[in-house]
Amino acid sequence: MKKILLISFLIGLSQIGFSQEIRLNTYGGYVFKDRVDSYYSRTSYFEGQIQDGGRWGGGIEYLIPDRGGLEIKYLRQNTNAPTVYQDGTNSGGQVQQTDFDLRLNWLMVDGTRFFPVNQLIEPFAGLGVGMGIFSLTNPDTNNQRSTTKLALSVRGGINLWLVDNLAFRAQASLMSAVQSIGGGFFFGTGGSSAGLSTYSSMYQFGFDGGLVFRIPQN
Repeated sequence: MKKILLISFLIGLSQIGFSQEIRLNTYGGYVFKDRVDSYYSRTSYFEGQIQDGGRWGGGIEYLIPDRGGLEIKYLRQNTNAPTVYQDGTNSGGQVQQTDFDLRLNWLMVDGTRFFPVNQLIEPFAGLGVGMGIFSLTNPDTNNQRSTTKLALSVRGGINLWLVDNLAFRAQASLMSAVQSIGGGFFFGTGGSSAGLSTYSSMYQFGFDGGLVFRIPQN
């Protein structure tokens, strides 16, 4: 996964010399709830929900003539995940419930295609690949864990240019981290074999707004 990001980054750098402009994008938005669950057996499972909340971030985007844009982007969300789980290995078979503290970090490389209507209205759509870096804390035990997973995204929206070098951006996006939420991530006690071995994929739908700063290149 890291190799994919590196290759994408190098491709972006190789195109800078052909770009007409660089854009700095800011993001602030709202992410909806997402249910995560997985069952290994009647006594080994979890059911949880990643709560909704705010998200913020930024990116740098290189525009390639007649090809679109290539953006390197970072997004951050702090939330919580109330979860019911049972793991006979570590909890004596008792059903437990914990409201975990969860921090989601997305580092993405997005390819974007623009469909300008005129100088003021600029719809766009794009796909992204990168990684999700997730950190979780169990408030009952102060046990902290983190994991990194392959992330994919799709988005669409519009830029409304207020002046030559400043636009307002509105977009909707769907971000996914495959097999991102696992039993070992939530419930393990620290050993490599502790906790559940099953996983649940994450899908986050949200809306973002922000400002776009255009930096023309001579």
